[in-house]
Amino acid sequence: MAFKEYGSYDGMGLADLVRKRQVSARELLDEAIARTAKVDPQINAVVVKHYDYALRQIETGLPAGPFTGVPFLLKDLDILEGTRTTSGASIYKDNVADHTSTLAQRFLNAGVAIFGKTSSPEFGLMPTTESRLFGPTRNPWNLQHSSGGSSGGAAAAVAARILPVAHASDGGGSIRIPASASGVFGLKPTRARNPIGPDRGEGWGGFSCGHVLSISVRDSAAMLDAIHGPEPSSPYVAPPPERPFLEEVECDPGRLRIAFTDRSPYGDAIDPEIAAAVREVATLLAGLGHHVEERAPVLAADPAVVMSTIVAANTALSVRQAEQRFGRAMTDKDFEILTLASANNAQKATATDYVAAQLNAFQISRGLAMFFESCDVLLCPTLCLPPLRIGELNTMSNDLSHIAPILRRYIPATSMFNMSGQPAMSVPLAWNAAGLPLGMMFAARSGDEATLFRLGAQLEHERPWKNKLPPICA
Repeated sequence: MAFKEYGSYDGMGLADLVRKRQVSARELLDEAIARTAKVDPQINAVVVKHYDYALRQIETGLPAGPFTGVPFLLKDLDILEGTRTTSGASIYKDNVADHTSTLAQRFLNAGVAIFGKTSSPEFGLMPTTESRLFGPTRNPWNLQHSSGGSSGGAAAAVAARILPVAHASDGGGSIRIPASASGVFGLKPTRARNPIGPDRGEGWGGFSCGHVLSISVRDSAAMLDAIHGPEPSSPYVAPPPERPFLEEVECDPGRLRIAFTDRSPYGDAIDPEIAAAVREVATLLAGLGHHVEERAPVLAADPAVVMSTIVAANTALSVRQAEQRFGRAMTDKDFEILTLASANNAQKATATDYVAAQLNAFQISRGLAMFFESCDVLLCPTLCLPPLRIGELNTMSNDLSHIAPILRRYIPATSMFNMSGQPAMSVPLAWNAAGLPLGMMFAARSGDEATLFRLGAQLEHERPWKNKLPPICA
């Protein structure tokens, strides 16, 4: 390998080396490609490889930005003109994007060299990444387990140190779930913080947003500085930050009022090792001078019901668009059975059902806003079970009844912050006895990523994770 120290740097560190001419963008790209060749056959994270695109970027000159020269991967749900984008679906296996999304363009403007795309479940529907088209993405900490979803490829690639930072998106937990399962840092920004156009104004009824997964807190903050802000088609905008997010990483968080719970929002008991880890982190926070108390919000509606209605309607539209494009009805040769079943469920619902789900999401959001009037941060487990085993969720089964109960136990807490639009982060602070990561989730008020970056940086200093490497590591 051309640059053996590559894995010890985060994205900003690599960019600084390029800026100082201690290493070239081409050397970094070659290293990322070599690392992909070394570990990707085991983890199956980089499912679209367009090294020629990144080479052309470097040859024509990368823009001057905070990440100039840093190798980067897009999630295979976003579009980059002239490159293959499948959304994890068989029908789109040969699809080539004819334009670039606003978010992808902002990544390009930040100076990254985009050399491929990471795996996602079909349309990003599952909290595990096991599409029929590409097969399962495996967890670098244990290949029998999932790296999470829907940004599972990004999380596995970052965890295995193919690269230090990669694009991810989150409509119900899809940044935070794989961050937890794969032992990396992942922050879901405030609703409308980052652009989602030009093809749509919002995703999944305003639940979905894009950002990154990273090794370091500062990479997440610096990238948010680079990509945030409205676009001409934005239906609404997030509150502007008081100062650059990167500056927040250097600030002391002060004495925060932190509420915590080690239970599911449904009141169910969770995995005992995860519950113990939450309590241990709560003790750590108290030791850092924060006011910590055990209490949790009471939700006005069932997040799972809201998600199923909103997501099904969006999935039905995606299937309809495919039928219009290809001029025929879609079958299970085109889409997975789960996708078609979700679309079919939407056809059985009414417009009134959809509006009722939106109202329930608002009621959940309102309750959370009131809860955060008396605290700055809520701590809870990102996942309430350890990372799922490969095959536990079967989207090609003729009997899909196993899926909802698993989701209820596994990811009960992530989607409520998509409904409220609040920022939330998963921080890799614990591992179980089997060596699997257990992320801790912290949420703050809408628009208050600053508090999360300050707290995240404090925790990163107190309990550093960068040098904790998985068995499968480049």
